[in-house]
Parts: sequence; structure tokens; C-alpha cells
Amino acid sequence: MSRAAATRRRRALRTVLTALVRRPAGVFGLAVFALLVLGAVVSLFWTPFDPQATDPGRAWLLPLQDGHLLGTDRIGHDQFSQLLAGSRETLVAAVASAALATVLGLALALPAALAPRWISAPVIQLIDILVAFPVLLLAMVLAAVYGSSLATVVAAIGIGFGVAVARVARAELAAARGSDYVLAARAAGAGTGRIIRKHLLPALAPTLIVQLSLVMALAVLAEAALTYLGYGSSPSTPSWGGMLHEQQAYISARPLLVIWPGLAVALTVLGFNLLGDALRDATDPRLRSSR
Repeated sequence: MSRAAATRRRRALRTVLTALVRRPAGVFGLAVFALLVLGAVVSLFWTPFDPQATDPGRAWLLPLQDGHLLGTDRIGHDQFSQLLAGSRETLVAAVASAALATVLGLALALPAALAPRWISAPVIQLIDILVAFPVLLLAMVLAAVYGSSLATVVAAIGIGFGVAVARVARAELAAARGSDYVLAARAAGAGTGRIIRKHLLPALAPTLIVQLSLVMALAVLAEAALTYLGYGSSPSTPSWGGMLHEQQAYISARPLLVIWPGLAVALTVLGFNLLGDALRDATDPRLRSSR
């Protein structure tokens, strides 16, 4: 990449970041994402207590009691340490699911929108068939075959939502394919690969960003739900869904033990959704110019 091209990309990145931080939704979304990453990284090296250690003598402690910021559960698990450790599972599930959904979505959308009809028609039919499979059912099938794990959750979420990304991306690519700038580039002798890189993918970027933010938000919910149902991470691995599963029987006696992981899930989902909306506004020139 030439120095001029690198300079243009840095300027474009600064423009997007400036537009992003000017929006309250963007600031909130960035703050939530930063806290999630910070919690996941910090938990790799430090937690106030061992999140997997049990101490029946310190069971049912209230928040701020004996150094336990959010209290303890029935067997003495420190809730704040478990929240920190559980953020790793949430972050991995969200990022890995979004990456898999992106790869799968583009792999299906590009031939469906650009290939000849004898190729695109079967791909479109495949997308319509796969989109009918619920993510939960797919996760149960994968768990029955390969066992319950975070990889199973990521695969189910990535495949399930990747098909939805493919359907939206196909429509956007089909619309952009007939635009004047694509026709002009093709008339100038540009090949299909160059048109995809220089014209179609940039045109798809704002829509794709919103879709991926939605995938990350849904991945957080799906990971918590699947772990709650027993199809996610192993019970020995701290996770927000696992915390909800463990404390469901004691919700009437200790409601705070359910509120903490539930609030973490809700804020993370809200942050990802708001961040996606702000990124769409910041990256789409039509929306920037209208404000």
C-alpha cells in the first residue's frame, strides 16, 4: 500500500472516530465494549478471589461484606470474580460468532448476488433453507454430536446468524451491482475482484457493520441462554449464563445474585446495539451529510 493510500485511510478512520464519539449512543457503546474487553483481559491475570473456589463458611454474604464487592452465593463463590471471569466467555462468543457469521455470510452472498443464475439460484435456495433452522435447535444438534462447549455455541451462533447476514448482504450487493459507479468501473476494464474490493464491499460496509453489531448482541444473549440450558460452556467454567442457571432456585431469597449477571447481559446487548447504530451513522456518507 502506498503512503498516499495509507494517509487517506488514516484520515478516513479519524473521521469515523470523530463522528462516532460525537454521538451519545456511540460513546455508550464504546464504553460498554471497552469495559467488556477490559474485564476479560484483567480476569486473565487477576480477580479479587478465585472465581471457582468454594468457601461454605462465606456463603450468602451481602455486597461489600468481608471484601466481597457483590457478595457470594450458597457455596461461597465470589460474584464479582465470577462476573469478571464470565466476561471472557461473553467476549469470545461475541467476537468469534461475528467473525464466523461474516465469513459465512459473504461466502454465500457474493455468489448469490454476482454469479450466473445457474450458480446463484441454488445458493439463494440454500440460504432460504438454512435461515429456517433456529439457532437453539442447531446448538442442541451440535452439542449432541460434539458435546457442550463454547466452540459449539460459537459454531451454532455463527452459522445461524451468518445465513441471516448473507440474506441482507445479497440484497445490498445486488442493488450495488447495477449502480452507475460499478457499471463505469466495469466499462473501464476493472475485473470482478477489483470491483468487489473497491466498490461493492465499501458500499456494503455500513449495512454489514449494523448486521455484525446485531450478531454480537444476539450472540451475547444466545451464549447466556445456551449455557443456562446446559448446551454452552462446562459448569466449571464461570459464565453469565451459568451464574443465572446456578442461582435460579434462590431468586426469591437472594434476587441480587440473579440481577448481577442479568444486568451484565442486558447492558452488553444494549451497548452493542447502540454501537452498531452509531457506526452505521458514522460510516455512511449519506447519513453523515444529512445531519
